[in-house]
Amino acid sequence: MSIIETNFGTKFDPKRMALGSASNISKKGAFYIFQIRVNNDDIREYSFTNHSRATIMRKIMVSHLENKIR
Repeated sequence: MSIIETNFGTKFDPKRMALGSASNISKKGAFYIFQIRVNNDDIREYSFTNHSRATIMRKIMVSHLENKIR
């Protein structure tokens, strides 16, 4: 766990912040869907036909978001 301190003195964990920006995987029709909130105006939705692919991609996207936060 790596805690980062901002310029304002606030401390946070980027991994937990990235996980909080990703929704859980839900099934809508034939697709497994999750959303990633990049910022307040940019919410991206990803859909897959296979639950395991959606799970793997969600982990990858959360790690990319974590790196972006750092």
